[in-house]
Amino acid sequence: MLRRTGWLRKTLHRRPFSRSGEVRIGLALGGGFARAIAHIGILRVFERENIPLHCVTGVSAGAVVGAAFASGATADEIGRIACAMRFGDVARWSVCRLGLVCSERMTNFLARLLKHMRFEDMKLLLGVIATDIQKGEPVIFRGTGDVAPAIRASCSYPGLFRPVEFEGRLLVDGAMSVEVPALLARKMGANRVISVSIPAPHDDSRPHNMFEVVNRCFQIMMERNEESWRRHSDAVIVPQVGGIAWDGFASAARMIEEGERAAEAILPKVRGWLAGAKAARVISPMVSLAIPKAMP
Repeated sequence: MLRRTGWLRKTLHRRPFSRSGEVRIGLALGGGFARAIAHIGILRVFERENIPLHCVTGVSAGAVVGAAFASGATADEIGRIACAMRFGDVARWSVCRLGLVCSERMTNFLARLLKHMRFEDMKLLLGVIATDIQKGEPVIFRGTGDVAPAIRASCSYPGLFRPVEFEGRLLVDGAMSVEVPALLARKMGANRVISVSIPAPHDDSRPHNMFEVVNRCFQIMMERNEESWRRHSDAVIVPQVGGIAWDGFASAARMIEEGERAAEAILPKVRGWLAGAKAARVISPMVSLAIPKAMP
């Protein structure tokens, strides 16, 4: 179900209680097609270090990885499927006026990858963003409803994938309107947001085909809009996978390693947040004792 306001208010096993002074970490995952496999390495580090997450938000391929983790799949489980993944698992060439590829196959792929297929059944709060191509605005999915249409829409790269029709809207890649959904994580209750940006190869050479033209346009747009999501981020992770092709699934193991390396670099900052939250919980009862009793 498409939601613009409100979110699921449930106590979930990976999410800390929203008490005063406690940190609520939101993880915002950008796109990158095959390069988004680097997100798995980041999740592996967070699991190993027991970093509690309040919510996960994602666009495009980041929505796929984020939804799998939010559903209860471990980083290793996601990684095993990602390492065996190929383009044909999620797409089928079928030329039409609106795109070269249809994404119906993605629904079956998601059914293998995710532990749950509905927003209300997720173990973590999940937010997914697509883009309404007619109105030019972000469309937010969260709270309740089927996850598959939201992810398919968010992954519909213009010019390659056909747009997805949903509730009277024609939807395309979420990264067209929001490169990294940091603000959505904050609106879903996170008071510390970790954003993950997947770099694309920067090539100043002349494009040789339609896909290279569209891809370069995306790069230009994202470079100019980077500040819009960075100002809502408390930490930014950029795995060094820019030299890997957009469909470089064969390099999955390397991308996961790069994700781990990039996540480990921000661990001191994240541990500092958590240590500060624990200190606040210890101090707060003492503060309450200092309040004088009411006079008779």
